[in-house]
Amino acid sequence: MHPRLRAVSALTLLLVAGACGVRPPAPPVPLAEPVVWPKPPAEARVRYVRSVSGPQDAGIQKSFFGRLTDALFGKSDEFLVRPTGVAGREDLLYVADPGAQALWIFDLANQKLTKVGRLGGITLASPVAVAGGPADTVFVADSWVKKVFLVNREGKLLRTAAETGLERPAAVAYDEGSGRLYVADSAGHRVASYGPDGALLLSWGKRGIGDGEFNYPTHLALDRSGNLVVTDALNFRVQAFDREGRFLWKMGRHGDGSGDFAGPKGVATDSRGHLYVVDALFDTVQIFQRGGAFLLGFGERGVHPGQFWLPGGIFISGQDKIYVADSFNQRVQVFDFLRGPE
Repeated sequence: MHPRLRAVSALTLLLVAGACGVRPPAPPVPLAEPVVWPKPPAEARVRYVRSVSGPQDAGIQKSFFGRLTDALFGKSDEFLVRPTGVAGREDLLYVADPGAQALWIFDLANQKLTKVGRLGGITLASPVAVAGGPADTVFVADSWVKKVFLVNREGKLLRTAAETGLERPAAVAYDEGSGRLYVADSAGHRVASYGPDGALLLSWGKRGIGDGEFNYPTHLALDRSGNLVVTDALNFRVQAFDREGRFLWKMGRHGDGSGDFAGPKGVATDSRGHLYVVDALFDTVQIFQRGGAFLLGFGERGVHPGQFWLPGGIFISGQDKIYVADSFNQRVQVFDFLRGPE
């Protein structure tokens, strides 16, 4: 065999072997009618829009050289494996994927997908959470490396944003008004705040069930007033704090009814102040009114549009577009909150 053909064959085998053990996502299911909640004849408040498992789902087409590479070496594996965190900014979608040990950057304006597996000299091991940063940057937390990185839209490391004292960073939230970065340190049962230079400003919490105490905090979100909302996972509740870590309120309880929690994960708020909590064990997203009253739930266990399998993080845009990391369905699902009367 010609040496060049031998090299191509060997590389092809390596590519095929490297894809083994990673299950490709299921093909999209055509919709016969819109998927909405609540079901008709009630007025719809949430509508399924689409699912994103890879670049084509986001409208990103491969370049000529990308198609040529696929033709020569086989189709490359450019799809989500186990997404747990999601964030967006205008034409950018960021996805934390510990299954792929990577941060994915879907750049819609430039028709480009970037898979980031190394930052500086560090290989990502368990990138579990993302949050939009200044301009077109993103913070990504790696729970195994025990660091939070600031990355630009090209996937290049700008700086290490947080590392001091972290045991297992599980979630991040960025406050543009103050420039503070908040990190949920799950194993440390606390929340920490860092300045623009990465210096630790303050931290609060310890393991317990009291106000301001935690039992494995896993997700964070900032509401429209700048208050920090924390998923206190194994206390089966959500707690809220001001910018200085002062306790404001709490809600939630362990149970199996509407409005109860079994495995609370991602948390977010929309333009009307509604609180959204993802529940991985219920395979649903529950929506609560400002005062904590249960409003609506959407989703169920399954693989079809609008169904979930152990969902994790959630992000809501300024236009009330809802992004949910549907972890074991290997996709991010997108929904619209349909503004209507309260």
